[in-house]
Amino acid sequence: MATSSDETPKTPVTEPIPAAPPTAAPSAPVAAPKKLRPTRISGTWVAVLVAIVVLIFLLVFILQNGDNATIHFLWGQFSLPLGVALLFGAIGGALLVAVVGAARILQLRRQAKRTVPVTGRPSTSSPARRVN
Repeated sequence: MATSSDETPKTPVTEPIPAAPPTAAPSAPVAAPKKLRPTRISGTWVAVLVAIVVLIFLLVFILQNGDNATIHFLWGQFSLPLGVALLFGAIGGALLVAVVGAARILQLRRQAKRTVPVTGRPSTSSPARRVN
């Protein structure tokens, strides 16, 4: 009758077992290396690298779309390379989004100033529970 220990093949150990240093105490705790938190500068560095890649793709797009296009805007008529005209359109759209976003941020700041009591600390209770 075969047991489970007979069925498993025995392989020799090829790696040496590391020995403890003779000066270290056996019960001394080992401090784990502290993981460093990313800094603002490292985040900025990543953003700069991403922006460089985006600008390279934008430059290639403009260079590949260099044919002149006639642009009609309001009462004017302009002749620009197609890539440059599309770039101006993208910049205009980004500015519109930025203006709307800035207006919303200002609205939220004004609302936050109205809800903060005179003490300078934000309230911990909801406005519905506040008793004046």
